Amino acid sequence: MGGPHGQPVPFASMLLAAVDLGSNSFRLEIGRVEGSHIERHGYWKETVRLAAGLDEHGRLTKKAIETARETLARMNERLRGFGGEQVRAVGTQTLRVALNVNEFLLEAQHALGYPIEVISGREEARLVFEGCMHTLPPSNERRLVVDIGGASTELIVGRGFAADSAESFKVGCVSTTLRFFRDGSIDRNSFKRAQVAVSAEIEEAVEAFSRAHWDEAYGSSGTVGAVADILRAEGWSDGTITSEGLLKLKQAIIASGEIKRLRFAGMKPDRQEVLAGGTAVLCAIFDTLGITAMRPARGALRVGVLYDLLGRREQRDIRDATVERLQVRFGVDKAQAARVAKISLHAAQSLEPAMPETVMKRLAWAAALHELGFAISHNDYHKHGAYLVQHGDLAGFSTSDQERIATLILGQRGNLKKVAAALDDSDRRVKLLALRLAVIFCHARRAVTLPQWWLKTTRSGFELAIDSDWLTGHPLTEHLLSEESAQWERVGIKLTIERS
Repeated sequence: MGGPHGQPVPFASMLLAAVDLGSNSFRLEIGRVEGSHIERHGYWKETVRLAAGLDEHGRLTKKAIETARETLARMNERLRGFGGEQVRAVGTQTLRVALNVNEFLLEAQHALGYPIEVISGREEARLVFEGCMHTLPPSNERRLVVDIGGASTELIVGRGFAADSAESFKVGCVSTTLRFFRDGSIDRNSFKRAQVAVSAEIEEAVEAFSRAHWDEAYGSSGTVGAVADILRAEGWSDGTITSEGLLKLKQAIIASGEIKRLRFAGMKPDRQEVLAGGTAVLCAIFDTLGITAMRPARGALRVGVLYDLLGRREQRDIRDATVERLQVRFGVDKAQAARVAKISLHAAQSLEPAMPETVMKRLAWAAALHELGFAISHNDYHKHGAYLVQHGDLAGFSTSDQERIATLILGQRGNLKKVAAALDDSDRRVKLLALRLAVIFCHARRAVTLPQWWLKTTRSGFELAIDSDWLTGHPLTEHLLSEESAQWERVGIKLTIERS
């Protein structure tokens, strides 16, 4: 978004937007930046029940995709005028497991008008915690945050804005309802089976999230908010979720016998279908972790996304810190990484001067981590590094970001056929070439002074022109460049090396 005469809009008047494609509801949060704080400027929620749209084969049905598409098209209307750098959309558990997620994303991104990132469970948990902490009063107490979504539940313990432990579990209000109350009937046995199943799922979390590790408990989800509203309206508590109040609600749900007969003061209509499943999850968490009281918290994932987006705009990108931590943890040679990053970025900008900053950052991160796999073995280190990046829990990164960076690391050397799919995309092809050339030029692992060189795209591929005398004085580099040309030839792309 530009101000007068094309100047950047100051942060103080900037609007940011977060879109949360949850397994139960889709939510849009628009915030106005006021210094380092974000004030709510707009909010929109629609109940989609995306988790219920998975068929027996684990694929989202055409009806589910169409419902999501229509919802996102309505959100697009609210977002018109927002620049791409002002909006971040994230998908959670249902999109993590849907086998046809790429088909969904194609439709969904077209309707929303902005990219959609599928984030890992731990990344979701981190963002949930950050969102809650920005809406709660400051405290030095250790806090537990519980977020019960449609298909997953996140548990986080931390202090201040830092999460010390964060996990995601594959149980939620929609998935539990579908599994144990699919026919709409509720009895004591079905509720007990639901609660036991959830307890079994989160049992491994007891050590990290038990009562000994926190001082205050908060819940940030729609389920927690709904239960708190019911307990207050029914006179069973002051809005705090207590063990006694939760027991009364559980007994009343069982006594109703059917989902369609659930009637409680303070309950919104869209909660009726998933209240039984959500309450079973909450009861299991209370019992397993020894919780006696929990207060509802605003914020959750969407507010965490807003603050994460603000950090990126203010050059406090947590992804940079994540990459640096990985370098330290795996003993990466930072000097070599910096050399490779400098040359690869120069090469990419030579080929695509208008390449978006987000794309360039992926190349910089890939260069910073290209030798990550050395910590495992010098043989096939590019394969080990790619695996670590693609499958690690990397704070701030989406799963698609990790896949793209991993592809660059995998493709930094050797046969290009292993990254053939990436070569079909012009931006990814340019980044692969840039990184591979940088690795070649830095093969001696010391500071290298390059002569003038030119790199350009041609109708059949690429052309690299480099000083003839310099090449004569660097015969190994010349040999490696000749081999590189042959590698590109094998995948049908011409890389011409010209002496100048």
